[in-house]
Amino acid sequence: MGARARGEEAGRGRLTKAVEAVLGAGGALARALPGYEHRRDQLAMALEVALALRERRYLVVEAGTGTGKTLAYLVPAALSGRKVVVSTATKTLQEQIWTRDLPLLTGKAGIRLEAAYLKGRANYYCLVRGAKFTEKPTFAIHGEAALWPRIQEWVGHTATGDRSEIDLPDQYGAWRELSASGETCLGKDCERYEECFVTRARARAAQADLVLVNHHLFFADLAMRTSRAGVEVLPPYDAVIFDEAHALEDVATGYFGLMVSSYRIEELARDALRAVADRPDLQKLVSERTGELETAGERFFAGVVGQVRAGSPGWVRPSRGPSYRQGEGRPRGPSLFQAEGVEGDVRVALTERMLAPAASEKARLDAALEDVRELFADAEGTALPALARRAGELRVELEAVTAMKEPSRVYYAEVRGRGAFLRAAPVNVAEELADRLYRRVDTIVFTSATLAAGGRLDYFRREVGLAPELDVAEAVFPGPFDYRTQAALVVPHGLPEPSAPGFFRAAAAAVRTLVDITGGRAFVLSTSVRGMNALREALADLPYPLLLQGERPKGKLLDAFREEPSVLFATQSFWEGVDVPGEALSLVVIDKLPFSPPSDPVVAARVRALEEDGRDAFSELSVPAAALALKQGFGRLIRSRTDRGLVALLDVRILTRGYGRAFLATLPPAPLLRSADDARRWWDEPGQVPRA
Repeated sequence: MGARARGEEAGRGRLTKAVEAVLGAGGALARALPGYEHRRDQLAMALEVALALRERRYLVVEAGTGTGKTLAYLVPAALSGRKVVVSTATKTLQEQIWTRDLPLLTGKAGIRLEAAYLKGRANYYCLVRGAKFTEKPTFAIHGEAALWPRIQEWVGHTATGDRSEIDLPDQYGAWRELSASGETCLGKDCERYEECFVTRARARAAQADLVLVNHHLFFADLAMRTSRAGVEVLPPYDAVIFDEAHALEDVATGYFGLMVSSYRIEELARDALRAVADRPDLQKLVSERTGELETAGERFFAGVVGQVRAGSPGWVRPSRGPSYRQGEGRPRGPSLFQAEGVEGDVRVALTERMLAPAASEKARLDAALEDVRELFADAEGTALPALARRAGELRVELEAVTAMKEPSRVYYAEVRGRGAFLRAAPVNVAEELADRLYRRVDTIVFTSATLAAGGRLDYFRREVGLAPELDVAEAVFPGPFDYRTQAALVVPHGLPEPSAPGFFRAAAAAVRTLVDITGGRAFVLSTSVRGMNALREALADLPYPLLLQGERPKGKLLDAFREEPSVLFATQSFWEGVDVPGEALSLVVIDKLPFSPPSDPVVAARVRALEEDGRDAFSELSVPAAALALKQGFGRLIRSRTDRGLVALLDVRILTRGYGRAFLATLPPAPLLRSADDARRWWDEPGQVPRA
């Protein structure tokens, strides 16, 4: 062994010992925490992460619930000596890391670590926009003015500008006037750039060893780096750890594309008027131009929405509540864009036939945007030329989205909440990730409790572009739970297939029997709003409190669910990121195998791309994606070593169709029960496993 090899081996040995000194059976955490439980899989995962960080390579690791994966990557990241970004999908996990896990490492494990928590621009007060708003505060929503004095007082002393400090309501509409987005931010051209709260947060992050963000911020930042310099939020980094990595493809798709929306038009017009509030010489002309812009935008998008309503229903996605990506704009009051009779989000593929009736309105909108661009193009300062830039970018994107000439993109219209959107998204996000991320960063860890379909990581690797030729290590850790005794999968015999006319009637009868076994304490999860409402209506007479997604905020629903034995009816927003340990949740019912709807234009485009390549889209895309989604739903049940309960799937195709084997191979190894009687015996007699 040469000197270099010996040095590398010694380095690995030192890092291994350092990790074991924290997470090992007699390590710092074991000594500091009474009742600390050493987890073998956690230590093994931590050593894999440490090796990836040291050898500058990629690692894909599935860590089952209970593994302790958060500490398994935080400890080696903290000890690596490298600048690491940790990105998560949910606010719940971010808060856990920031308020519990990082203080644990620095306070109990004795690790010296500087960490920073970065959020998207919309979370921070903008000094420029806030000052403009203060000159003439107006509130479109009744009651919001009452909070204005509290905001003004907070602005005078806050060190961070983070809205979470004052606990504003999530839907506080005036906040959009007090914050900036990637589109409205002037970046280094801003007159208050140095004192900006985002600039200060970025400066703190630049000095930190570890920076905590979410996937939306990470990919918004990555997209902006390749489009407009000076507006980046993240500082340079050496390595990235993606927790909840199963969500990456969906989030990245949203940012690596083009989007024109009714919100963006509205906000451009509103910002232009506000920008000349102190310019009497321009107010009349700007008012005329922006009035025309708003009218043109409203008529164009109304025409497109009319075609969406008149044409194919496309894909209706169950609403998950407000979710506005960077630059999309935010709601500000009543709108004609709400799809009548539709619950949730609607997507349909854009076609020339759909756009043709709105051709004249599009031309009018294009002309109105050009008038605004021309008006501000040669203005002095930075704020007015920035409006010209925004108008020009909207023109370019409007033309690109409606021309539909790039075969590598899928073009679709979306009605979501109050907004209408035209989008051009990459068909294959893997290529975008390879070009924008993998060429820049040599060390990335991807981890989640649900990455392996059928025990293999091939599907996830394909979806995120981790080609076979890349140096990617893999590991799967099942976690400490004994699913053979803690859980059982119930597929009641005699149920019709989901496409049969009597399915929901039979499904409701099965749910009624199952919730009687567990005394309520059940999630009834549906793949559609229609299914959720059908089951809730059919089971209205259950002798338990019945909770319905959408009736109250998610947190309030979960609080009520924990307070007394209840039955909660919900859709996809409760399939992941929900943690109810203990007997409060003893039964999870899933109505159907969660196949992505073939009418979703993004799914349809990816299916076509695979088929054109001579591949089987059903087995390579549809089945593994649905199997992992089912695994997410199953994962709501067992959250600790003492949890015990039933997961009921009301879709017999998992046993009657050949592809069902792939679903069973992806789920935890729980016993399979075929009747309510078997389920009752299993529930009443712990340790008894009836034969399927």
